Amino acid sequence: MTKSTIPHPPRRVPLIGDILGMDREFPNQNTLVRFRELGPIYRRSILGTDLTFVGSAELAAQVFDDTKWEKHIGRPLEQLRPLVADGLFTAYNWESSWSRAHEVLVPGFTKDAMVSYHGTMVEVVDELCKDLESRSGDFVPVVDEMGKLTLEVIGRCGFGYSFDSFGESEHPFVTAMSRALTYAQDTAIPLPFIGKWLRRNEEQQNEIDRRLLAETVDQVIANRQESGERRLDLLDRMLHPEEGAGLDAENIRNQVLTFLVAGHETSVNALSFALHFIAQNPEIAARMRAEASAVIGAGPVQYEDVPRLRYTRQVINEALRLWPTAPGFFRAAKQDTEVGGHKFSAGEWVFVLLLAVQRDPAWGADAEQFNPDRFAPEANRGRPAELFKPFGTGIRSCIGRQFALHEMTLALATLLLRFDITPENGYELTVEETLTLRPKGLQLTFTRV
Repeated sequence: MTKSTIPHPPRRVPLIGDILGMDREFPNQNTLVRFRELGPIYRRSILGTDLTFVGSAELAAQVFDDTKWEKHIGRPLEQLRPLVADGLFTAYNWESSWSRAHEVLVPGFTKDAMVSYHGTMVEVVDELCKDLESRSGDFVPVVDEMGKLTLEVIGRCGFGYSFDSFGESEHPFVTAMSRALTYAQDTAIPLPFIGKWLRRNEEQQNEIDRRLLAETVDQVIANRQESGERRLDLLDRMLHPEEGAGLDAENIRNQVLTFLVAGHETSVNALSFALHFIAQNPEIAARMRAEASAVIGAGPVQYEDVPRLRYTRQVINEALRLWPTAPGFFRAAKQDTEVGGHKFSAGEWVFVLLLAVQRDPAWGADAEQFNPDRFAPEANRGRPAELFKPFGTGIRSCIGRQFALHEMTLALATLLLRFDITPENGYELTVEETLTLRPKGLQLTFTRV
């Protein structure tokens, strides 16, 4: 086979290509449907640019081979580079600042580091619970509420900065960040001929948002440097690494922005999806509450308690499987190679849609259903690694994975201990897309147990 044999959507138009049938509002969910029509690999050609999509575990396993493939900064991430430049998530593989920052920050996610963050996480979760108690019985916008939690956790644990998330008004950083992510997604798919003219207002707003985000972070860094304070957090590690010189100011800003934007956003969405499924399945909520009661009891949550909340982790994993908050990632060929018998030249790239891979029939006949028991130890033995990659793959996978999982497990267990969680009558899950996936219009009630 050759790359010319890769299936493509119907109604290809000369010169323009496969622009018909595109969905700018739900591009990833549209791609999921296309796999069902065209098979596990297909290609769109738009104005001469090829976009190849992979959507099965078998083909993803080939693309995850680090000897032949590597991370690729696709157009959506390139649209974030004016904001975060060579941050951990958006750096090109050859950029030296990435490897230096990675080396400096890895110790910030060891067990000792996680122990030091735990108390702050508990404090913020308690503040979330107090906020929910004050609105007991009312429908609460879940994404907004989880956003307060995760932004406050990464702000305080990572950089010693509070966004006063549970105050009366939303920090402007949050609004600017949300718009910046939406802009990156919207501009990832080029509009032919008149796109720049149509987007001039959004482009101007994006410049304002980027400036506000950068200025906020610069002030956080400047305050720490002026105070001379030393803390057990990520900012301290960048300013005063264990070995070698500290990172330069621009690199630090890029890494802080990366954690605030990418780390906050993905945890928000994962928690929100999990809470949706918990509210829809009272038997799952009951199992989680029983586990939390047995492990935590009446006292404050200890660091050692969190790894013992195994069923809660299964719920999180299953939510991430069905709705990975990062819908997929790009991989580029390091050499001439093949995927599913189709030839790829060195430098050519594909987009692995986790939304499809993690629903592969290899999960079983119920792959489209929410079932946390599929992550039980006895069911999990021998599961191929390519079936579940919500944090990426290889050396460029998510550095903050353990931080996020600890935070989410702690938060969900505490919420289930303190609240009955119920959905709106008739709510059907609708998933909106920025650079990430998140439930749209999700509102739940949190009633004190």
